[in-house]
Amino acid sequence: MSPASLRRAFFLTMLLSSALWAQAQLALKPEVSDPETSLPAAVTTAPVIPMVIPPVLLPDAPPPTLVPPASVPIAPVQPAPVGPVPPVVPVIPVPVTPVPVTPVPVIPVPGAPVPAAPVPVIPVPVIPVPSITPVAPAPALPGHSALPTAPVPSAVPENPVLPTLPPVAVRGLWVDGFGVGLKTRAQAKQTVNDAARLGINTLFVQAIRRGDCLCMKSGLPLATDSDLEKNYDPLAVVTRLAHDKGIRVIAWASVTGIINVASPSKDPKHVMWSHGANSHDSWLARRTDGSWQVGSDGWLDAGIPAAADYAAQSVVNLVRYYDIDGVQLDRIRYPDGGNWGYDLKTITRFNAEMGKRGRPLPSDPVWQQWKRDQVTALVRRIALEVKSLRPGAWMTAATITYGTPPRVGDPDGFRNSQPYNDVLQDWVTWIHEGLIDLNVPMNYKRDGVGDQGAWFTGWNAYAGSVRTRADGLVAPLAIGTALYLNTPQVSASQAARSVQAGLGWVGYSYRVPTLASSRETLVQGLETLRQALTAPGAVLATPQRWQDTPPTSHGLIGRVSGVTWPGHRTVEAWQAGRLVATSLTDGNGYYGFLTLPAGKTEVRVGGQSWTDTVPDKQVVHFPDLLLSDSPAPVKKTPAQAASLPVSLLAPKGRVALPLLTVPGSRSSVPKLALPVLKTSALKTPALRTPVKLRSTRSILPTVTPKR
Repeated sequence: MSPASLRRAFFLTMLLSSALWAQAQLALKPEVSDPETSLPAAVTTAPVIPMVIPPVLLPDAPPPTLVPPASVPIAPVQPAPVGPVPPVVPVIPVPVTPVPVTPVPVIPVPGAPVPAAPVPVIPVPVIPVPSITPVAPAPALPGHSALPTAPVPSAVPENPVLPTLPPVAVRGLWVDGFGVGLKTRAQAKQTVNDAARLGINTLFVQAIRRGDCLCMKSGLPLATDSDLEKNYDPLAVVTRLAHDKGIRVIAWASVTGIINVASPSKDPKHVMWSHGANSHDSWLARRTDGSWQVGSDGWLDAGIPAAADYAAQSVVNLVRYYDIDGVQLDRIRYPDGGNWGYDLKTITRFNAEMGKRGRPLPSDPVWQQWKRDQVTALVRRIALEVKSLRPGAWMTAATITYGTPPRVGDPDGFRNSQPYNDVLQDWVTWIHEGLIDLNVPMNYKRDGVGDQGAWFTGWNAYAGSVRTRADGLVAPLAIGTALYLNTPQVSASQAARSVQAGLGWVGYSYRVPTLASSRETLVQGLETLRQALTAPGAVLATPQRWQDTPPTSHGLIGRVSGVTWPGHRTVEAWQAGRLVATSLTDGNGYYGFLTLPAGKTEVRVGGQSWTDTVPDKQVVHFPDLLLSDSPAPVKKTPAQAASLPVSLLAPKGRVALPLLTVPGSRSSVPKLALPVLKTSALKTPALRTPVKLRSTRSILPTVTPKR
């Protein structure tokens, strides 16, 4: 064989080995759909794209060593915190067939590559790599969730045109809380220095992991990690260090992802001890058969009022007690599959609010929309509380982009997408209602693999087309890309395409900065990434600050009380005799708006109303409105009606009632029995002044900041 042929064969072998390594890692992931899942042997990754895994790579073994969250890095590999690695399954090599690879624009990397450290490399059998196209759902691995698939045919405009808007200056990097990067003061300092050297202006730092926190003031237990330095608050320290260098810090929170059973919290204050799978008051999302695990993970059910209140308070406490620049909501959805929400408390509440009976079918559109509303209500509650505390704090979310992107301009496109139907995440509505200021779609695609290059472009285009809020302001957009799935050159290309479209960019992640992270040190991976991102003309060639302020939030937050089921009640906002917005109450009775015009505003709900002034740049608190349960109207003859107790003739919402406890919540509400009034119903005045109930006990304790 000629030297040229040998060189060509060597190049193809190396190319295939890299691709196969990525597929092997993904095949072992417990949940390929989420931004906070993990790779074996201390490598954690974020949600990924559906792919066809060669059967030979699917070991019939228990879930491998995994690290729970979404974005994660690696240095000289350390033991993973979540259990033993499954045994290696012998594989019979398959003959090599050259696979054509779609060329990708490459940004030249100056200088010689950094020499790899002597790290043992596990040989990967050479097998054909099938290209990825939308296919029927792949079978789930044992103990794993099924791979997401695209329900719509792919047809994405190659060169979509986005509106001319000011460019988004975000240049970010996710830093997870499961590997190196945050666990000691020295790591925090190194992470900030590495970010500054890269030219990063925003760190998305994981604070809330799985019902625990890398912080001391959230009300959640501190993470029980043997590598965590004693008497050390990671979020406080990294925020101070980053601000000293002009880098913003967004606290990243796993909202409904609550437990990883392979690496559980040992703190008895963790929510799984009081509201876990075996508790009499479980808060976990469940399938129709009662099961709750997705791989190693468990999720809170946003349809359980007490669980939603717990999740909201834990995130809001980050803004209350830390000098962070904002929060990012992650795992703010139902798990993959759509077949969730079957805790008895959730079903009982759904039936009561929607006038249904029995157990809803997974395909019932009313049931699906109701659950989707619960996720949106949780986002709304957090946003309202955050903005009322600190109007200038950024509300962001790491959003899902599974499968084929919707067509730009198609009004039904997103309603036919996987994020909307599979995980019930309606992030288009969140943007429209001003619930999030910055959208960060996790557009984790691999150029040159099937249709993923087109999907990357299509999701960017679609997300860019739905940035306008109800008040006419435009929400910034930063594209999240998967550094761990691509070479530094491809990552630089994806970042460049995002920035050239006027969008921001965020890379996943600090600990896994390249596709080769399994065989190089963290220092080497960050250096090769830096060379690609800071090359002449690349996105980080000229460092810049992100100093923008969030789109102005002006609105109100309120609550209804006094009824057994305060959720899913329509709330209207009126200004100058005109209906300007409508919303729904959540399971705890909270409601609110964030895009109202400033001015005198009347809120109407359940026969009650209250008027106050919405300021220019603030969220104002309306007082609680007391509603009451009323019996169904009774059809009687005039003679029969004359003999009815006055209480049944009185207008709705006018009677204070004794209290009881709402199922699935710790809130106190009135009983249904109506007292008999002594006055004439015709003379009963309409109650326009709200009656405040006593405050219910917070699920999370009030935290006194340590000095």
